[in-house]
Amino acid sequence: MRDIVLLIVFTFFIFKVFRHPHYGVLIWSWISYMAPHRLTYGFAYSFPFAAVTAGITLISLVFSKEKIKVPVTAITVVWILFVLWTSITTFVAMVPEHAVFEWERSIKIQFMVGVTLLLINNKEKLNQLVWIIVISIGFYGVKGGIFTLLTGGSWMVWGPQGTFIEGNNELALAMIMILPLLRYLQLQTENKWIKRGLIIAMGLCALSILASYSRGAFIAASAITLFLWLKSRKRVVLGVAMVFVILASLLFLPKGWFDRMETIKTYEEDASAMGRINAWWFAYNIANERPIIGGGFHVFNRELFLAYAPEPEKFHDAHSIYFEVLGEHGYVGLILFLLLYYLVLRNAKWILKNTKDKENLLWARDLASMVQVGLIGYAVGGAFLGLAYFDLPYHFMAIIVILRTIVQKENSYEDSNIENKGTNRPHAI
Repeated sequence: MRDIVLLIVFTFFIFKVFRHPHYGVLIWSWISYMAPHRLTYGFAYSFPFAAVTAGITLISLVFSKEKIKVPVTAITVVWILFVLWTSITTFVAMVPEHAVFEWERSIKIQFMVGVTLLLINNKEKLNQLVWIIVISIGFYGVKGGIFTLLTGGSWMVWGPQGTFIEGNNELALAMIMILPLLRYLQLQTENKWIKRGLIIAMGLCALSILASYSRGAFIAASAITLFLWLKSRKRVVLGVAMVFVILASLLFLPKGWFDRMETIKTYEEDASAMGRINAWWFAYNIANERPIIGGGFHVFNRELFLAYAPEPEKFHDAHSIYFEVLGEHGYVGLILFLLLYYLVLRNAKWILKNTKDKENLLWARDLASMVQVGLIGYAVGGAFLGLAYFDLPYHFMAIIVILRTIVQKENSYEDSNIENKGTNRPHAI
């Protein structure tokens, strides 16, 4: 039954792509983040919804009569260079047969990020994208929060199978990144019931993050809590609500959760933590031997660990966006990766500066602020997770590029109006 319902819903919306190409971006984001097909048990489970969506979107894009312009900015230039560099390192990868598979997965994501930059070009479309991202990932946060309440927090919260956010740690980081977007939507909506629903969703997502038992997520959540408060409007109300949610969650969680968090102080005695450090040294050793190109995608494998890891028998995945990129794409790849997100944060700061005291652009200021907070969460939580090629941070990049373009157009329009009023004034006699 679920398979049929999903196919009907998918078919209904996919036909809209032919008239409105940007619907392809929205559908693809929904499929990518929520993975609704993974909630079915029949033919839909393995149906290539994302591939079909991408293909139809591309066809619609080619025949679209909409005026499409590629936003050429410092961010997009560095992003393209990074994508090209990961392609180059794939051809000289240490494990080429596996590297090609990972490259294909990554390039599909980057292609759709590029399509996002082309088709999402105004406030309405941008808000639609934000809603889709929030609903898709927030679904698991709300579900996980309810599950935690019903089970007393004794079980971990997991994401959809076969996705970037399948693991408890990864899902927690994704929810940390969308929490600020939930706040953005809550600030923008005027419907009191939607506002209340978003507040409840934020509380359930926060509880779900804690119930992931992820120590990295706990550190990242601690980091964004302060920034979420600083960057948001109505700080007093938000501050009281945040204190209430945090205290209520901590009082609710079982002793096992506190025992888990306590190991942060004694990481030297924790096998998982030491395994990550071993993997980080592995990446460092690979990068030192191949400083320009690194080892290519999928360099973190057992065979290479025997040659490059300090403790060869203790195999571990990258568990860090920084060491993942360093090991797989060398110092050049890491520099491009860090430069990309530095530029994104700097452009977000530009948006904040150029929307100050402008009522018509208050929404843009709110969105830029919340994306900043989400990226701070990614930067902190990503230090302990291998999610360097996850869709969401690249979509955040796209949001900032699109947002800056919109703000520039609005400011140029205002400036031209001021000039026209000045030239139309009657001359003094």
